[in-house]
Amino acid sequence: MKRRTFLKSLAATGIAASAAGTMPKLVEARKKVDIGEIKSVKVDVLTETSWFDNDNLKKHMVDYGGAMTNQYTIPWDWDNAGGYAALLTVTTLEGKERKFLLDSGWNNEWMDYIWEMNNIPAMLKSGEIEFMVLSHFHLDHYWGIESTLKHKPDITLYAPKTHYPEDMQLLKGAHLTAKNKEGKDVHICKNDHPHTGKLVLTNPDGDTGDGIYRLMPGVATRMFDVPILLRVRGENVLYFNVKDKGIVTVTGCCHPGVLSLFSYARKNFKGYKPYGCYGGLHITLFETWDPKFDDIIKGVKAFKIKKLGCNHCTGWIWAEKAAAAGVPVVKGTNKYKTYKKQSSVATASNAFLTNGDSVVF
Repeated sequence: MKRRTFLKSLAATGIAASAAGTMPKLVEARKKVDIGEIKSVKVDVLTETSWFDNDNLKKHMVDYGGAMTNQYTIPWDWDNAGGYAALLTVTTLEGKERKFLLDSGWNNEWMDYIWEMNNIPAMLKSGEIEFMVLSHFHLDHYWGIESTLKHKPDITLYAPKTHYPEDMQLLKGAHLTAKNKEGKDVHICKNDHPHTGKLVLTNPDGDTGDGIYRLMPGVATRMFDVPILLRVRGENVLYFNVKDKGIVTVTGCCHPGVLSLFSYARKNFKGYKPYGCYGGLHITLFETWDPKFDDIIKGVKAFKIKKLGCNHCTGWIWAEKAAAAGVPVVKGTNKYKTYKKQSSVATASNAFLTNGDSVVF
C-alpha cells in the first residue's frame, strides 16, 4: 500500500476529520442531565506507550492492507507492543476514595510488568478496583485483557456494544493468530482467563435513555458510535463533574474528536462548566504536522479549560505547539525513563504525561 493510499484510508476511518477539528454529527440534544458531583479525580498514567516505534507500527499497517484492515489479520511485531491503561481514583463528596481502570493495554508481558509496578494485582484481588471501563476495542487498549482477568476474572466491565466476534472470542478465552507474508501463523493475542463478571455493553442511548451510563455519583460514561481505524467502531468517554470546578473529560483515544467531546458536555450536562481533560487526543498520531491542526488548538483554547493532560496518540508535536500557544498543558516528568522501554518519539519538553506520571483534577 502506498503512503497516499494509506493516508486516504486514515481519513475514511474518521482520523482526518478528528485531526482537522471537525465534529461528527451528534445526537439531537436531550434535556440536560445532572450527573452529580465529586470532590476530585486523580489519573495515574499506568502506561501510555501502546507501542514504542511509530515507523514499525505504521509499516505493519501499510504492509497488510492499511488503516481499514481488520486488526486481527495483521501479524503485529510483539516486541513493539506495549499498551494504554490508566487508574482513576475518585474522591467522593464524603471523602471516600473509589478506584477503577480505564483500559487494559496490549502486550501481556508489558502489562504484567506495569501492573506489578503499580500494585494493580493486589487492588484487583481485594476489590479496591471496582470495575473497568474499556474505551474501545483497539488492540493497544484491549488485547492485554488477560493481565487483568487473571487477577479478577469477575470484574465488571463496561465496553462498547459495537464489538466484533473476535473481540468476544478473546474476552471468553482464546489464542488468536494472524498469517504473515509467508503464510505462517503468528501469535497476536491471547487470554487464558475467561471473563466471568458482569458485562455492560454501552450504546449511545445510555442506561436510561439520556445518553450516558452513570458509574457513580458525579461520574458517567458516554459511548460515541463513530468509525475508527482497523475495523473498530465506538468509543466510551468518561465525564467527571468536580464540585466548584466543572467537567473533566477523560478519553482513551478521542476518536470522535476532542472538540466534539467538549461540545457534547456543553450541550448535555446541567450546569456545565469546562475544567479539564486527560487522554490520548488522536491528532498528530505519527508526529506529522498539518496546518489544520492549528484549528484544534484554537478550538481547545475557546473552551477555556484549566488543565489539559495529554499523551499516547495526541502527538508530542501537537502537545508542544498547544502549550506554546497558551493551552494549559500539564507537563510530565522523567519518570518514564526508569521503565524498561521508552517511546522513540519522546522529547525533553515533558509535554506528555507519560508512564508513571499523574494529574489531579
